[in-house]
Amino acid sequence: MKKRGKWALPFLLTLVMLVSACGQSQQTAGGKPTIKIGYLPITHVGPLYLDAHLHDGEFADYNIEMVRFSSWPDLMDALNSGRIDGASVLVELAMKAKEKGIDLKALALGHKDGNVLVAANDIETAQDLKGETFAIPHKYSSHNILLYEMLKKEGLTFDDVNVVEMAPAEMPAALAEDRIAGYVVAEPFGALAVKNEIGNVLSHSDAIWADSYCCVLVMRQDFIDNHQTATKSLVKQYVASGEHAEHKGEDVYASFDQFMNVDREVLELSLEWISFDGLRIEENEYNKLRDFVLEMDLMENPPAFEEFVDNTFIDEAM
Repeated sequence: MKKRGKWALPFLLTLVMLVSACGQSQQTAGGKPTIKIGYLPITHVGPLYLDAHLHDGEFADYNIEMVRFSSWPDLMDALNSGRIDGASVLVELAMKAKEKGIDLKALALGHKDGNVLVAANDIETAQDLKGETFAIPHKYSSHNILLYEMLKKEGLTFDDVNVVEMAPAEMPAALAEDRIAGYVVAEPFGALAVKNEIGNVLSHSDAIWADSYCCVLVMRQDFIDNHQTATKSLVKQYVASGEHAEHKGEDVYASFDQFMNVDREVLELSLEWISFDGLRIEENEYNKLRDFVLEMDLMENPPAFEEFVDNTFIDEAM
């Protein structure tokens, strides 16, 4: 018994160290971290696509590894548990995680504008949606808020429309098959409906809620604390890639093609609607979003701006 006990403590210490390491970012041979960023294959992730494609994800202070997910719940589970270091994610989902005690910080917007509400070709106004089924990607999304606001401006409520949650990739087919009357979701699925002539644009997001926030770049606070230099460099490169994406040259399209399976014409239309410059999260606009969240009873205590947003890095980058 004593012989076996001699090795027990060193073994347990080694095991604890290995388990702890599983939740941390991988280190390259040169000692710089490999940052794991979660994403769904949507247009709104543009700056990160450029980082990973144009530079092969390799930079002086960090490497970036893009981790693809097929659903928001799967992505958030990985982010909340620390299996990834950050994500391009719906801002409301990140706010909800923060409300539940997950220590996340929003460092930049994913994009500006670029959301459309599309409807079947025989639907011309929001009034035509009364009694119809309309799809959103998630309860905790700006798309849900955009639908709410559009209906409110037309004197309608959610009681007048059957609102359903649906995976983004399923929405165009559901519209074509008349299972839904319309949808609002991240791009390129709005452009897909228009280019395939299965739907029309009922409204652009800026006509409903000017300067609306949708996706954000969030990072786990423990990663930020442990990798200040890498985080600073990541945000600086992210801002530069966003500005580069605005040129919409062939290298930009090639970057999107690496991560998204979408026809060129659809992507071109999608990128017409979206911009990737000026990605700082502004307090007044965030507070407007927070007010919508409270009005719609989506959260009881959505995080305040200073609790959730860290503009330190983007202010240094811009």
